[in-house]
Order: sequence, then structure tokens, then C-alpha cells
Amino acid sequence: MGADTSILPEQGARRIVISVDAMGGDRGPAAIVAGCARSASKNPQIAFLLHGRKAELEPLVARRAVLSGRCEIRDCEGVVTMGAKPSHVMRHGKGTSMWAAIDSVRAQEAGACVSCGNTGALMALSMIRLRKLEGVNRPAIACLWPSRNPGGFNMMLDVGADIRADEDDLLQYALMGASYARNGLGVAHPRVGLLNVGTEEHKGRAELKVANEMLARAAELGGYDYVGFVEGGDIPSDRVDVIVTDGFTGNVALKTGEGTATMISDFLNDAFRATPLSRLAALLAMTSLRRLSKRIDPRRVNGGVFLGLNGTVVKSHGAADETGISAAIKLAFKLAESNFNERLAARVASAALPGNDAPSKEAGPVKKQ
Repeated sequence: MGADTSILPEQGARRIVISVDAMGGDRGPAAIVAGCARSASKNPQIAFLLHGRKAELEPLVARRAVLSGRCEIRDCEGVVTMGAKPSHVMRHGKGTSMWAAIDSVRAQEAGACVSCGNTGALMALSMIRLRKLEGVNRPAIACLWPSRNPGGFNMMLDVGADIRADEDDLLQYALMGASYARNGLGVAHPRVGLLNVGTEEHKGRAELKVANEMLARAAELGGYDYVGFVEGGDIPSDRVDVIVTDGFTGNVALKTGEGTATMISDFLNDAFRATPLSRLAALLAMTSLRRLSKRIDPRRVNGGVFLGLNGTVVKSHGAADETGISAAIKLAFKLAESNFNERLAARVASAALPGNDAPSKEAGPVKKQ
């Protein structure tokens, strides 16, 4: 899977094809093609199926020598706008770049799909074109979060696929999240926590208390360590690798974190430009400031993965620039390379026997793209 005969691999190399919705997002196809080129320049194994208006994409691709022989354009006139209703797209979306990008994964022409487009429409189309994995009730969106862990990230799900989640859904999120952590982040035995308003067992809604017991009982079969309830302050901590929650809470937390990171960056810029002395201090601290900026930059962890479908779909932030799109492509490549979706399906179907989902040799720590 993931090989397209029209995109020839290099001698002896295994080429991983990523299907890209080139028309989605706020910045248009120029930013998306630039992100593809950035990834291609750092990874000789990657190739692309670009879906969108050929007349717009051809000159953009032609200016990027690194994409020569590694990028096929599939002409699609239709575009799913950011304000489109998912129900309308489900009925009338055929012929759009988003629909075509997902269908390339369905046809096994590509190992994963990346889109910056309308989240609701992308999830709706992914559901009807790829279908849910057998045994999955509600798919989830998983995102990476900067943390104090050695790998630099924690993972949280759901962050917006569905605002509801009962105890059975939360258990499935734990199993899927643990599988993602193993194959996407290289965490051999992930620690899983359930997000709550406190760590005490008597706190929280009734379904959270039931889920707490279920996640604890399933830990051995799921191949994870269950740390119990965690609070909002634990999301970026080194106490946990996977944070499980419902989509409403997860989405609010995600948007709050992104906004806070941007605010801190803006405040630091204002503070260091306030006076000549502060500008001198900024010059002296430039290396440390760049390190901090990189650590909290939301673009580095851009890309939410739709879990629980018969195919890998990565949702990039709608406002992502070249750097953010490249990060989403890096994540899609890593998951396709490790055959993540097959492992996830086996995990859900088998109730997670330890060892059935062990990472392959290709599923080590995430490579820089």
C-alpha cells in the first residue's frame, strides 16, 4: 500500500506516497506546494498525489525542482470551502479535491491523506469513503502537544471529532491512543491518563468514573500503563503520554493551548522591543529565545490524526503555513511507513494483546522532515 506506479521510486528505495488536498486551507495551494517541497527536500522516500485545479498547481510545482518526478497532479475543479456544511459536502462533494484525496487512500494509491480544509467536512467524507474500523463506535481526532517528556510531545484525543463520549468510547480512545503512541511516537509502553477536574476517584461525571475503572482493567490487554485521572496541568507534563477525553473538552483545551503559545510569543516580542536596552538583551539571548520559540511553536505539532477509520487521514490546521504543512506531512509519512492503520485495526479487533501491536523496525522515533 502507498505505492503509485506513476511516481517512480529511486533505485532500491521504498517510496511512500502521500495524498494531499491541495486546495484546502486559508493560504491556498502555494503554501501547500511549498510544504510538500519542504518535506521532499528532507526525505528522499516521500512522493505526492496532489489533488486540485491543475492550471493552478502545475506552475507552482514546476518552480520546485525537488518535486520533479515525485509529484503527480490529479485535476479536480471542485473545492470544499471552509464554511461549507458537512452534510452538503457529503451529498455534493464528489469532484472536489478533498473527496479525491481521501479516495486515493481508499484505493490504496497512497498511504495517508493530508488536508488543511474544513474539519467537519473532512471527517464526514472520511467516514463515508473510508468507513469506521470494525468495532469502533466513534472515531477520534488525536493531536500532539509539546511536553516535558523526553520525546518532546504528549498526545491527546479526542480533540473535536465528536463532542460526546461515553465510557465505552473513552476506552476505545485509550486503545487507539496507545497504538498511535507506539507507532507514531515510538513510545513502547505508553502511559495513559483520563482527563478530569481532579485526580481524586470520587470527582467527575458518572461516565468518567466508570471509564476510570474500565481503563484500569484493560491496561494489561491494551499494552499501556494507566496512571488514572489527570488534570489540565498534566497535559504538557512528563507524567503521561496519552490523554483521553471527549471531543468538546479536548478541542477547548487545544485551542486554548494554541492561543496561549501565540500570546506568549507576542508578549516576548513586545517586551524585548520596548527599549534599546531590552533589544540588546534580546540580542544576547537570541539563541535561547529561538530554542523557546521552537519548543512552543504550534506549527511543529500541526496535524490531527483521524483514528478509527479504514485509512490514515491527517488534518492540518486551516491557517498552516509551509512549516506547519510540512509537519503534518511528516506525521502522515511516519504513520504510513509504519503501517499504523493495520496495527490499529488489529489492536481494536483483538482487544489489544500485548505484542500484537509492537512497533516494527520502521516505527521508531519520529524523523525530522
